[in-house]
Amino acid sequence: MSRFVWWTAAVTAAALMTGCGGGSSGGGDDDAKGRSDASSASASATSSGLPSSLTSQKLDWSRCKGASAPAGNWQCATLKVPLDWSKPSGETIGLGLIRSKATGGSRIGSLLFNFGGPGGSGVSILPSYANVVSKLHERYDLVSWDPRGVGASGGIRCRSDKAIQAAETVDATPDDATEEKAYLRDAADFGKGCAKAAGKLLSHVSTTDTARDMDLIRQVLGDRTMHYFGISYGTELGGVYAHLFPKNVGRAVLDAVVDPTADSAGHAKNQARGFQRALDDYLKSTGQDPKQGTREIADLLKRIDAKPLPTSSGRKLTQTLALTGIVLPLYSKESWPALTIALQSAESGDGSELLRLADSYNERDASGRYGTTTHSQRVISCLDDKQRPTAQQMKKQLPEFEKISPVFGDFLGWDTAGWCHDWPVPGQFDHPEVSAPGAAPVLVVGNTGDPATPYEGARKMADGLGEGVGVLLTWKGEGHGAYGSGSDCVDSAVNAYLLNGTVPKDGKVCS
Repeated sequence: MSRFVWWTAAVTAAALMTGCGGGSSGGGDDDAKGRSDASSASASATSSGLPSSLTSQKLDWSRCKGASAPAGNWQCATLKVPLDWSKPSGETIGLGLIRSKATGGSRIGSLLFNFGGPGGSGVSILPSYANVVSKLHERYDLVSWDPRGVGASGGIRCRSDKAIQAAETVDATPDDATEEKAYLRDAADFGKGCAKAAGKLLSHVSTTDTARDMDLIRQVLGDRTMHYFGISYGTELGGVYAHLFPKNVGRAVLDAVVDPTADSAGHAKNQARGFQRALDDYLKSTGQDPKQGTREIADLLKRIDAKPLPTSSGRKLTQTLALTGIVLPLYSKESWPALTIALQSAESGDGSELLRLADSYNERDASGRYGTTTHSQRVISCLDDKQRPTAQQMKKQLPEFEKISPVFGDFLGWDTAGWCHDWPVPGQFDHPEVSAPGAAPVLVVGNTGDPATPYEGARKMADGLGEGVGVLLTWKGEGHGAYGSGSDCVDSAVNAYLLNGTVPKDGKVCS
C-alpha cells in the first residue's frame, strides 16, 4: 500500500462494491506540491506565444472506444500538449479527454473535473460521477481528462502484477534492521521501474505541468474562463491553476481540500489525524469507546504483523493489507458497516473481508490484475515534492506519529521516508503556491469529518487564495468530500454558485 489516496468519496464507495479498475494512479491523500520556476508569471505571460498548432487544435470528438467505454452520450478525444512547457514548440504528448454535452438549454460552458489522487483517471471516473452532478449537467458540458502520466495520457506502470503482489509481503512498518532494509530496497526498486517505464516523461508530470495543460484545454474548448470542479488532490491542482492563471478563473469549486501549507511530513501527520478522527467517529457510531476501540484495533494489527491471517483466497492478510482494508471504508460513512463485518471476521481469525477491502483499494481484480493509480500518484507527487525525509529523520518522529494515531501513525511516518526514497529525478517544491490575487471567487468546501483531507486544510486554502478570492463553506459531516454526500445545504450552495454565480457568505456552515 502507498500513502492514502486523495480521492473522491464517490469513487472509494464504488470501489467497495466493484473494485477500482482504473488504469491510472491515486492517494494518500497524497500530494503534489507544484509551481514552476515561472509560477509567479501572469496568465498572459504563460499562455501567450503558444504555437497555433496547439491553440488552434480541433478536437476529434467521437464515441469512446474500448471494453470499458461508457454507455450514453460520452465522447472522447486526444489533445496535444507540450512534453516540456519550457519548450512549447517542441515535442508533444497526447492527453485523453472525455465529455458529455449539456443536456438542457442556457448552456454556460464547459465544467472541467479533476477527481484527485494525484493520478485519478477522469476519463474512467466522470461517467460514473455524472449522476451526482446531473443538475450541473443541464447547463454545462461535463469534461474531464487523464492528466499526463495517467491512463490514456501516457499512463505509467512501474511494476508488473506479479511484482505488485510479491511486494505486498514487504512490511511497510519495519520492526528491525532487516525489515527496514527490505522496505527501502523495495521503494528504490519501485522508482527504478517508474523511470524505465516513463522515460523522459518522468520529469514532466508535475502539478504545474498539469495546470498549464488545463489552460490549454480551456482554450481549445473555446471557453473564455475556466469553470472547474476539483475534488481532493484536485483542489491543490485548482489552487495552483488559480495562482498561475488568476484572470482565467471562472466559477471554481474545491471540495475535500488539501492543505497547501503542509510539507511532506505535515501531510502525513494531517492524514494521521484525519483518519484517526474518522475511526473515532466510526467507533462512537457502534457504541464503542474510541480509545478502547483504537487500542483493540492496534492490538489486532500487531497480532497480524506477527502472524498474517489466512483468507478464503489462499493469500495471507498481512498487517499492511489489513491496514489498507481498514482505511477504505473510512472514506465514506455509508461504508462503515463493511468495516464492522471485516473487523469482526479478523478478530475471529479470518482475514478474507479485510483482504477484499484492501484489494478494492489497491485496484486488484478477481484475476489478479492491478490498476496503476498508485503508480501515477507516486510519479506525480515525487516530482512535486522537494522534501524527502530519510528513514533516520522519520524514525525520530515516529513517537509523534504514534501519539497522533496508534493505528495509522506508524505507517504514515514510515511512508514519508519510503515514498520517494532514492527517487530517480529531483523534487521541485516544498509546497504549492496558491495565492491568486485578482481571481474570481473560488468556493472552498470543507467537511469536518473528512479523513483523507482534514477540514483544517480548507481554511488554509481559502486564506492562501487570498482575501476576496477564497470563500469557505463548511459541512459538519462525515466522509471524504461534501458535495453529493447527502447535504442539501451544501449541494444547494454549490449549485447556486456554479449555475447562477451566487457566491455564499464566507464562513457559511451547513450542519
